[in-house]
Amino acid sequence: MISFSDAQLNAWLIGFIWPLTRILGLLMVTPVFGHRAVPARVKIGLGIFITLIVSPTLPPMPGVGLGSWHGLFILVQQFLIGLAIGFIMRVVFAAVEAAGEIVGLQMGLGFASFFDPQSAGQTLVLSRFFNMLAVLVFLAVNAHLLLLGVLVDSFQSLPISPQPLSTAGFHNVAAFGTTVFAVGLQLALPLIAILLMTNLALGILTRSAPQLNIFAIGFPITLGVGLIVLDITLPYFAPQFEQLIQNGIKASAMVIQTLRPQ
Repeated sequence: MISFSDAQLNAWLIGFIWPLTRILGLLMVTPVFGHRAVPARVKIGLGIFITLIVSPTLPPMPGVGLGSWHGLFILVQQFLIGLAIGFIMRVVFAAVEAAGEIVGLQMGLGFASFFDPQSAGQTLVLSRFFNMLAVLVFLAVNAHLLLLGVLVDSFQSLPISPQPLSTAGFHNVAAFGTTVFAVGLQLALPLIAILLMTNLALGILTRSAPQLNIFAIGFPITLGVGLIVLDITLPYFAPQFEQLIQNGIKASAMVIQTLRPQ
């Protein structure tokens, strides 16, 4: 008859539950994996599959009971680490969507919006288009595999332990949020400049010919110029998205280093 002691069962459980919690924290918020269209069963199944592969290579676990207060504290820590890694890449996609919002409003497409299940709100059509383009670039450069690689390496650089995490890592995660506004404006700047010159030309035309109905001709001209410039500049967006995604992966690795206990 095969029998197991409480210590053996606890060792097997903590060697599986704690890594799984960190992995599920990442899969819950990271782009593509964390989309609401992906069923929860798929996310949990993928997390279990990755954990079964990674768990034999992990450093020794701390000798803490899974149901103790220290065990629950470690569980929460692992979840926060996974969230921090995935949130960095979520900020990258938020910057791309912000660029689409800015461009859409400048082109006069503020009315062209629909319900986005991911954000549970109204999203401009150009913002959604930029997001889809960023997802294609994300998959084309295998950034989803690189992000999983960063997560697996985090178990070596930031092993599971009962020591509290450094607050500097969470500060870096919050500071990276400024990328949403800075990068979003940089991506939209060429279109903003062209549309600004178009609006200035329309203003001069209105002053020189007051009988023209600026509201009747201004909207189609602005929209047409915006679509033409978007078509011309679209090939240059993909390299920018790729660079932004690579910066996000580097930032995720840096956050892991700064989360290490002092």
